[in-house]
Amino acid sequence: MSEFLTQKQEQQIIDAIAQAENKTSGEIKVHIESTCDIDPLNRAMAVFQDLNLYKTERRNAVIVYVAFESKRFAIYGDEGINKVVPTGFWDNAAAEMRNLLKDGKNADAIIAAVKLCGDNLKQFFPIQSNDSNELSNDISFGK
Repeated sequence: MSEFLTQKQEQQIIDAIAQAENKTSGEIKVHIESTCDIDPLNRAMAVFQDLNLYKTERRNAVIVYVAFESKRFAIYGDEGINKVVPTGFWDNAAAEMRNLLKDGKNADAIIAAVKLCGDNLKQFFPIQSNDSNELSNDISFGK
């Protein structure tokens, strides 16, 4: 995905995921692909299922999905999150991401969303003493 992110930027995103997850028992996954020809939230939900992100103990994983050529993205949280958070829970992360993507700041947009997701999740899913990293912090890539 060198046309969207450099290797250095990819590592910065992975580092941001690790830092965000140090505040919460929630899990954050970033998935990037070039195109999306359906509603991006529906695509994010499909990728969420395909990657088995629903298999976390507390069902508290979130996916930050980006289709860069289509200029579409979505943030989707699992049912454990959606049961306890208010409507519009992801709105601030999505707004920040939208603004930075519009300015061509791709890595900054994803890092900002990851940080805000971590900050939001810690309110409802604080870090536990026995917390383990249930999902890889690596970025997943699609079509």
